Amino acid sequence: MTNIIQRPRRLRSSFVLRDAIAETWLRPTDFIAPFFVVAGENITQPIQALPNINRFSVDMWLGQLERALNLGVKTALIFGVLEAHEKDAMATSATNPNSLMPTAIRAARAAFGQDITLISDVCLCTHTDHGHCGLLQQTARGTIIDNDSSLTQLAAMALTHAQAGVDLVAPSDMMDGRIGFIRQALDSHGFAEVGILSYAVKFSSAFYGPFREAAGSSPSFSDRATYQMDFRNAREALREIALDTSEGADLLMVKPALAYLDVIARVRSATVLPVVAYNVSGEYAMLKAAAAIGALDEARAVRETLTGIKRAGADLIVSYHALEALEKGWL
Repeated sequence: MTNIIQRPRRLRSSFVLRDAIAETWLRPTDFIAPFFVVAGENITQPIQALPNINRFSVDMWLGQLERALNLGVKTALIFGVLEAHEKDAMATSATNPNSLMPTAIRAARAAFGQDITLISDVCLCTHTDHGHCGLLQQTARGTIIDNDSSLTQLAAMALTHAQAGVDLVAPSDMMDGRIGFIRQALDSHGFAEVGILSYAVKFSSAFYGPFREAAGSSPSFSDRATYQMDFRNAREALREIALDTSEGADLLMVKPALAYLDVIARVRSATVLPVVAYNVSGEYAMLKAAAAIGALDEARAVRETLTGIKRAGADLIVSYHALEALEKGWL
């Protein structure tokens, strides 16, 4: 009997054929575009650690939202960048209805109505003068990030954003129980239709460095390892998503993405909720730096990276690459 060679290469013989049987596709609507908003007018501030990414005043940011919509990206994640004088130990500015984030949300809603989905970051780190994601408490063991006292302020912050017109709030603080606390606050104040994108699986990561420059949110002491997840753990992610699902989360996030593709896959197989992956600032900056010295083809590397995140199981991807990649036809 003649040995028959199995030939998978037959299905790779032309671009048209490869395209026809491709298993994973990226669409503009798969992306969530992140934006950094600052106070003032006519402001575009380059972010040194994130090439081609800027902070925008609200008036200029509206033009960026129009750019995103024209490219087919219909979801925006908003981060407010505050001045030092607006911050204090209790994050009081987080609940001010006339502060930067609610103002930006109202402006975007007025400009674009329901043509865009607005997601607001809910975290105290950009509002505290110490840069941590929760309120501080002095104990016999020293200064700690107090979980339960932080929940009240986080829920009030989420409610402030809901009143301004946001579609989804995105708690990124990693305090225990905050999803249930926020859900109860929204529901009891008539905002049952406002969803929660939970940063359910957020690791304490070296890849957040450029973001902290962009948002001005570096902690003034210690780090966030007592509330963000240990990067060595994967099973723990399943516990986190189970808890947040039971408390009322509508979408679940894994952050970062590239070093945690295995976690994205595990989360995808363990939940029926939409899974979001955050292709974070350090991951973006690495590709930009490598491309700048000619070490790789940026278009191909970005396409491969984003496709890999989608292939791992992400339904939606937050990525700083998204708008540039779509404009330049990389995808």
